[in-house]
Amino acid sequence: MIKTVDIRNRLKDIEEFLLESYREGREDKKRDWRTYEQNLMNRIKMAVKNLEPLVDKATSFEIHKGRGARKKLSLKQRVILLLLKEMFGKSNRMMASMLAVFSLLSDIDVSYKTIERLYSDTEVEMAIYNLHILILNKKEVREVDTSGDGTGYSVTIKKHYASETQKRKEKAKKSSGKDFVYSFKLMDLKSKMYIAYGTSLKSEKVAFERAMEMLEQIDIDIRSVRLDRYYSFSSYVVRFGDAKVYIIPRKNATIKGSGKWKETMEDFVKNTVPYLEQYYLRNNSESGFSADKRWFGWKVGQKREDRIETALSCINVWHNLLNPGQV
Repeated sequence: MIKTVDIRNRLKDIEEFLLESYREGREDKKRDWRTYEQNLMNRIKMAVKNLEPLVDKATSFEIHKGRGARKKLSLKQRVILLLLKEMFGKSNRMMASMLAVFSLLSDIDVSYKTIERLYSDTEVEMAIYNLHILILNKKEVREVDTSGDGTGYSVTIKKHYASETQKRKEKAKKSSGKDFVYSFKLMDLKSKMYIAYGTSLKSEKVAFERAMEMLEQIDIDIRSVRLDRYYSFSSYVVRFGDAKVYIIPRKNATIKGSGKWKETMEDFVKNTVPYLEQYYLRNNSESGFSADKRWFGWKVGQKREDRIETALSCINVWHNLLNPGQV
């Protein structure tokens, strides 16, 4: 049986030797931009090709309403319009102006207010969720090894999340106002798709809890998960049941905790190198966030929390459609 001192000694070894060796062993590969652009164009074409039949299935439900004004656009049109709006990264007014031009071909001509309301349209929210599940089902994502991580999006142009994270360190995980929205996502390491996600204006912890609520609603089994030090507590380890959890303990970590925590710490101490090899697969989450922000930007154009959540859900759908393991 290991002791607390064993954990702390191993952490010292890692900081002095293994982490530095790991950093030195990583080679920065130069990107072949011509090949990258070709692959990206192929991914976009495939995503667009798959989108319409998936939206048809995602919107094949009915909600019985009382009296009221009939919506100008069908549910399918509303969902596709919202997804395209997020892909183009345009403001509501600019998107409405673009549609005025596109109406020469599509017969769709709506105001910017109509586009803004799509973010709080219950039917659209349901369809986006259905679309997420359909993409996972088509890819046959069932039993998965995952990485989980949180990131943030700015809701103001005054502050950039990455810059604030560098300045505030761990404090950046919690809100100091309404400058950022936090997003936690669980990624399937094989398909590189997001399987569950949550958002919050309060903290990454709340976003994590909402992602876990979503995970409970979908038919996917987690075999293993990799989390950063923010989640290095016994309470988080037991949340994943029988799944194998890979985390790096904090400097003040102890052996006290659940049986699963003790098993995790023992594996960390006794099998450090293979343990770290698994843990650092968590970099896939960071790469996914980086790709998303390069494509869709680091700022969310909505202010209300429900509309922010819808906007980020659209980004998650596009991520799953555009990733190399697309449907």
